Amino acid sequence: MNRDKAAMAFQNAMEITKKHQNEFLKGFPAPASEHNWYPVIENNDWTAGFYTGMLWMFYEEGKNGSFLEAAKRQIKSFRSRIEERVVVDHHDMGFIYMPSCVASWKLTKDSFARETALMAADNLKDRFQEKGSFIQAWGQLNDQGEYRLIIDCLLNLPLLYWASEETKDMSYEEVALKHLETARRVLVRDDYSTYHTYYFDPETGEPAYGATKQGYSDDSAWSRGQAWGVYGLALNYSNCRKPEIVSQWKGVTDYFLSHLPEDLAAYWDFYFMSGDEPRDSSASAIAVCGILEAYKQGMCDESYKEKAEEILESLIDHYAACPEDDGNGLLKHSTYGRLLGEGIDEYCLWGDYFYVEALMRVMNPDWKPYWL
Repeated sequence: MNRDKAAMAFQNAMEITKKHQNEFLKGFPAPASEHNWYPVIENNDWTAGFYTGMLWMFYEEGKNGSFLEAAKRQIKSFRSRIEERVVVDHHDMGFIYMPSCVASWKLTKDSFARETALMAADNLKDRFQEKGSFIQAWGQLNDQGEYRLIIDCLLNLPLLYWASEETKDMSYEEVALKHLETARRVLVRDDYSTYHTYYFDPETGEPAYGATKQGYSDDSAWSRGQAWGVYGLALNYSNCRKPEIVSQWKGVTDYFLSHLPEDLAAYWDFYFMSGDEPRDSSASAIAVCGILEAYKQGMCDESYKEKAEEILESLIDHYAACPEDDGNGLLKHSTYGRLLGEGIDEYCLWGDYFYVEALMRVMNPDWKPYWL
């Protein structure tokens, strides 16, 4: 892919974010826009870190001090959140704290941010269930109705690898590896499609059944979940180098790629490959990042990289916002939860983030993402 095209798209995304930066001086964008405009919310959802992460990327590439100051200013809210336990009874500590506080530590050596991220890692590690050998996704740990994992957690595990590297306490990594093996065993079907969530018997820890909360059906492949598999397996391989991950990654990725429509922007569930159902462009953006990471780690050949760049080019051409558009997001036509009636055909904050990350990867192949 032409790096100049990626650079121009990145510049547009940076301009849009800069234009609307003052809207979020005292808060964060909601997970999804409403009529193409993100409402302002407090730091109380699983998506807050994505906005701060975009600020860090724009600062890294453009060296604009306003992005630096905005990102630094937000770090205090992440500390308050984990200290006061504001909506942290879930596994999304990696999503929240890696693009925000871990990035701050990596880029500015802010020890306050480092300490904050380690507190989040402790919270994530403490959610590990010995019976079943997994990190519980949602809810109180004594809630037997929530005795399950979900595929998204593959992208939260890097927080634990990072914490072990920082502290030399290998218990974080041990939990990550145990969860990884359980997730790989139960979430990936024989045809390499994936379950969104998998339940376990709380008495014995034995795997019970796969299901979905956001997909079309328990037996379908929710496209964003499949994308979490593409990127999550690649990131875990980057951290632990287990060779058995490679073939599974290829199967999961091939399934994703073979179920894309002509313009390469995924439908919200792979039950659909044509028609009028909503797209989830965020799924395609996530998968691009996963494929580019896998290529960088030697997990796949050049053909995968070329396909990832083809997907990204289509997102630039057909789904990217322009600075003059009526809205404050970056990647159009994402879907949060189709059957839940949330964020349908809107901007979604993680879609914006992974779109910008994909552009960074193409512009700067040696750039190290905040997950590693």
